[in-house]
Amino acid sequence: MRKKVRNICVAFMALIGSLTMISGCSSGTDSSIPEEDISEDVEQTSDTVIENQPTLEFSVQDIEGEAYTQDMFGEYDLTLVNVFTTWCSPCVKEIPDLQKLRDEVAEQGVNVVGIVLDSVDVSGNVDEEAVEKAKILAEKTGVTYPFLIPDEGYWNGILLDVEAVPKTFFVDKNGNMVGESYTGSRSLEEWKEIVETELKEVTQ
Repeated sequence: MRKKVRNICVAFMALIGSLTMISGCSSGTDSSIPEEDISEDVEQTSDTVIENQPTLEFSVQDIEGEAYTQDMFGEYDLTLVNVFTTWCSPCVKEIPDLQKLRDEVAEQGVNVVGIVLDSVDVSGNVDEEAVEKAKILAEKTGVTYPFLIPDEGYWNGILLDVEAVPKTFFVDKNGNMVGESYTGSRSLEEWKEIVETELKEVTQ
């Protein structure tokens, strides 16, 4: 299943990446979907994002009510943005490894940010039940990076095209989407290799 991440204002094409089967979930905002009804057979993809994308602009809150804007990207050379839902098992299982990743690469100028896709409903209203689930998840996994709630514009429309989770992409210090986007979960070692590659591209 090929996926695209695109800005609805400035569309960009995704190039084909290599495929292998891994665990993932089809995307949605209905947190009431029973876990056993969710398909976990999602193909792993890595789709090249065309360079020089417009700077992301947004104003959001995390699940604790703290405010964030695109300025958060300026503190790091590269930020890994992981889009997930609270009902997706592969997403949840991946989070501890993403925390370990952040602990290991923060000194290299790399940050990790989570976006709780099901924390808003189809009308863009905050789903308090999903937010509470995300808080419990953050507590149980010991996450220190922020879990953000999508804004009304769904990050300039980018999140509207997320059809399977987890979905991960990268942003440079200027707020530009860079490198490749990744559908499906990865191991800690796989993410370390990917981050090393993406970091070289923005720092060379």
